[in-house]
Amino acid sequence: MGPHFYNINVTWSKERIGLMSSPELHNMTPGNGSIEVATPPQFPKGIEGLWSPEHLFTAAVSSCFMTTFLAIAENFKLNFKGFSCDSSGKLEMVDGKLYMTEVHVKPVVTLYDDEDRERALKILNKTERSCLISNSITAKVIMEPLIQTVLCKA
Repeated sequence: MGPHFYNINVTWSKERIGLMSSPELHNMTPGNGSIEVATPPQFPKGIEGLWSPEHLFTAAVSSCFMTTFLAIAENFKLNFKGFSCDSSGKLEMVDGKLYMTEVHVKPVVTLYDDEDRERALKILNKTERSCLISNSITAKVIMEPLIQTVLCKA
């Protein structure tokens, strides 16, 4: 497989706010694929209620974890009812520089059959090792999985 490129444009609009878009996503998602991004409120002149680079960093790990899980679960023919993943990114000062040092991912896999629990955990562990975004960053990714079972397939 050759290299792939993902193109992003960020244009400043006002204060500490910009508009982020991608020519590959234009007109393919609600709002023409654009989102407002801003300095987070923890910083001087930061804006509440908008996506920040720190949120997007954490979201990249979490969404890659989900898509990796879905591909691996399909390959292993895991029959599951649901998947969700809460994530938390940790920003801290290290040697005088700000770093995203940790991302905690808390995947929840809902199974139809409790007998699939061990296989689901193996798939989650393989996901943790295989997630390309997690493998591309220096922040430590910590997984705290939860596997639950529904009582029936309905």
